[in-house]
Parts: sequence; C-alpha cells; structure tokens
Amino acid sequence: MKPDTLKSAVEAVLFAAGEPITAVKVAEALGESAGDVLDVIEELSGDYDSRLSGICLLRLEDRFQLASRPMFELFVKAALDSRRKTPLSQAAMETLAIIAYNQPVSRAFIEQIRGVDSSSSVENLLSKGLITEAGRLELPGRPISFRTTDAFLRSFGMSSLADLPPVKTLEDDAPSLFDDD
Repeated sequence: MKPDTLKSAVEAVLFAAGEPITAVKVAEALGESAGDVLDVIEELSGDYDSRLSGICLLRLEDRFQLASRPMFELFVKAALDSRRKTPLSQAAMETLAIIAYNQPVSRAFIEQIRGVDSSSSVENLLSKGLITEAGRLELPGRPISFRTTDAFLRSFGMSSLADLPPVKTLEDDAPSLFDDD
C-alpha cells in the first residue's frame, strides 16, 4: 500500500473502531506489518499534535484510540448536550484506588481494606464504566474480581497503570531514629 494510502487507512480504522485497538489488529486488517502501522500511528499522532487538531491519538497500554482533544472538552460537551457527570464520592475514590493498585481484587478484599461495605461504590464504578468484572478468583467461593477499564485510564489522563503515582506509606512520613537533626 502506498504510504499516503496506508496513513489514511490506519486513520479510518482507528476512527471506525470507536474503542482502543492494537496496532497488530489494525495491521492484520490492512494486510501490513505491525511495525509499519506503528510508524504511521506515531506519524498521525505527531500530525494531530503539531497542528493542535481537535482530535488526538491516545495510547492505552498497547492499544490506540482517536479521541477529542481534552482542551476542547467543554465545547464537545456543550455540542452533545451531555449530562453533567457527577463527581465520584470519597468512598468511590477509595474503592477505585484499591482496585487500581491491587487488581484484580474481590469485593471482600476491598471491604477488608476499607473496613466498610463497598457494594454501592463498586456498583457505581461499574455503572460509570471505570471498572469491570475480571473473572473469578481461585479462592473459596470463587468470588468475582474487578479491574479498571480503559475509561478509567482516559478519565485520569493515563496511558497505562504504570502511570499511577507511587503509594505513600506511613513509614514515608515517620521520622527516622537515625536522622541527624
């Protein structure tokens, strides 16, 4: 395929997919090598960024997705007449953090960490698409486990879970007996 045609074809597939898709899957659909498709994806991303296009190319782990540029979020919401999204409660944020840092986890694990029933927080996060069921754990009763979704990564501006900030422990704040103050 000619370079310009390949670039247009990759862009069309990314647009039509509507959800994150791997370069390998795009390459298979186009009958091209994954390396060539990755090169085109990087080129497209650079094109969108250099001209401050209204769309951008998101990288979500090993998948890619076309999206509206975050700086135009208010205009997009106004045009689509989106309902105002309610912010997450403190309980939901705690639950989401536990899942993000420990996934896959069961509801019992979440409740053990939080010390309270977390059913409503889990249901809320499921309904918002920030978490999803990740199968059943190999534990007694085979409980359902949960993990974060691509919507979680997009909502928090991350490309992968490796972008999560490090967990601060109590020891980080405790004075050392060996400090020379």
